[in-house]
Amino acid sequence: MCGIVGYIGPSDALPILVDSLKRLEYRGYDSSGVALLNIDKGRIVLNVQKRPGQISVLESQMEHIDSSIGMAHTRWATHGIPNQINAHPHTDDKGTVAVIHNGIIDNHLKLKEELKSKGHVFLSQTDSEVIPHLIAEEYKGSNGDLFEAVRKTVHRLEGSYAIVVLHRDHPDQIVCAREKSPMVLGKGVKGSFIASDVTALLKYTNRFLYLEDGDMASLTRDGIHVERIAGGPAERPWKEVEWSLEDAEKGGFKHYMIKEIYEQPRSLHQTLSGWRSEEETLPKSLSKANTARIIACGTSYHAGMVGKYLFEKYTGMPVEASMASEYRFADHVREDPLMLFITQSGETLDTIMAAREARKRGSRTLSITNVLGSTITRETDLTLYLRSGPEIGVAASKTFTSQLMMMYLISSYVGFSTGYISRDEYRSVQGHLRTAIRAVEGVLKDVTKVMGQVEWFKGAENAFYLGRYINYPTALEGALKMKEISYIHCEGYPAGELKHGPLALLTDRTPVVALVTNDHTYDKILGNIGECSARGSPVLAIAPEGDREVSKYTDRVIYYPQVPPLFSPIPISVILQLLAYHAADQRGCAIDKPRNLAKSVTVE
Repeated sequence: MCGIVGYIGPSDALPILVDSLKRLEYRGYDSSGVALLNIDKGRIVLNVQKRPGQISVLESQMEHIDSSIGMAHTRWATHGIPNQINAHPHTDDKGTVAVIHNGIIDNHLKLKEELKSKGHVFLSQTDSEVIPHLIAEEYKGSNGDLFEAVRKTVHRLEGSYAIVVLHRDHPDQIVCAREKSPMVLGKGVKGSFIASDVTALLKYTNRFLYLEDGDMASLTRDGIHVERIAGGPAERPWKEVEWSLEDAEKGGFKHYMIKEIYEQPRSLHQTLSGWRSEEETLPKSLSKANTARIIACGTSYHAGMVGKYLFEKYTGMPVEASMASEYRFADHVREDPLMLFITQSGETLDTIMAAREARKRGSRTLSITNVLGSTITRETDLTLYLRSGPEIGVAASKTFTSQLMMMYLISSYVGFSTGYISRDEYRSVQGHLRTAIRAVEGVLKDVTKVMGQVEWFKGAENAFYLGRYINYPTALEGALKMKEISYIHCEGYPAGELKHGPLALLTDRTPVVALVTNDHTYDKILGNIGECSARGSPVLAIAPEGDREVSKYTDRVIYYPQVPPLFSPIPISVILQLLAYHAADQRGCAIDKPRNLAKSVTVE
């Protein structure tokens, strides 16, 4: 999780570091800090400033230091509570080495005890603090080789890390290393950069080099040098990212999330229009697939659950959707499925580790992500890109609907490749997706329907979301959105399971959101609405325009533009995002930075 930034160049470092760090605050906001190397009274000083709370707290209290080299960090706590002592950067006990770290050091307790026995004094409860102490141990002499000291240190670390290192004896060098946590280098006219995400640096450059696991790099005023931690050169290509700075800014909206909700007609169009080039990269071996497994976490898992229904519809093959955090620990069954891995950031560690496990088992692997050059792209045989543009809000919105669109596209393509559906049926899917985009536009043109239902919802403490068939996962996603940003306890259920326990929790203070589609589940979901109403629960139905029956069961209805029922998860999801957003806004919640959460989950 945590956001990291580093800079070396001709410019004043502190404004660049703070500006870049603000663009990474969605990765962690428990505390933040900066480290700079500057000259004071003729000697080089390692200056560290850090504070608990959001970056604005640090910014308001820190002293400006003139420096052209430094690093900064915003923290999502894993070891140790959020406070000033546990904030990064961490230093050795002599104040010569400073380190910022994203990840988890699994063997930190053993290393800490060893270092304590050698006289090292620790201040924090973090796992990260062992790193600067280890570097200090490995660093030899007053002009030692910092690069080699870092190399020897990371050889001893077990777990995941992206680290950036400054040393008082090296005012013209930053060293960094990566293992299982994201890190990207940037090259611009105003210097060289390090970050955990390209969005931090779009103001300064669009040229990036993505470090791979086992890479380390030295940034000096003369350039950037990359090696393997194990030794030897690492040839990594520089890539140009098409995202603009404007894409990653609020653009006049109150929150990133509502901006990204309104961007969905464009992001969906970009996903659909980009499909032609993606289609050309797909191997003919997909026509030999006879079973599939979809692996993901959180919101991406809900997209994968929708994908399960679509694969079964368009390919006739058995399909399983699994949580990435569980897959790698399950027994290896005798199968050879097509493995699909979904991760918007491409850096979700559970999903990456599951992909590695699948490749060990000899499976064909395909990933779906939004980020060019992210780790998952190197862990799978093939990658499909969403092309949604940067998503800053922690709660996914536009990337989710683009993931849904990709599920329709890839499942129908495999069905066509295997001969299960015809070319005309395959092409008709894309026509229906264009209809779904127009439906999203219709939802966003008139949000008063949603706003009219927020008032009764925002005061709830508990709520249920119900769906059937392809909208059961949509209900799960709607409940997740509401709980993520409004802190209302919500549960998503397949509507038919109400009578198997959840009915016991319904009261007149328990709102129910029921997702209605005019398909083979229609009569059943109306019956479920009736069951809830009979027990006094207020029911909000999300139903297609023109429906005449649902209002007989509840007077709270939000209508969405007509689409073929199989494609209804796309416009329904947008309505549920709006409902969650406006409920959270009226409750005064930190929508873009919900408590205890971070955008990209890069730890297990």
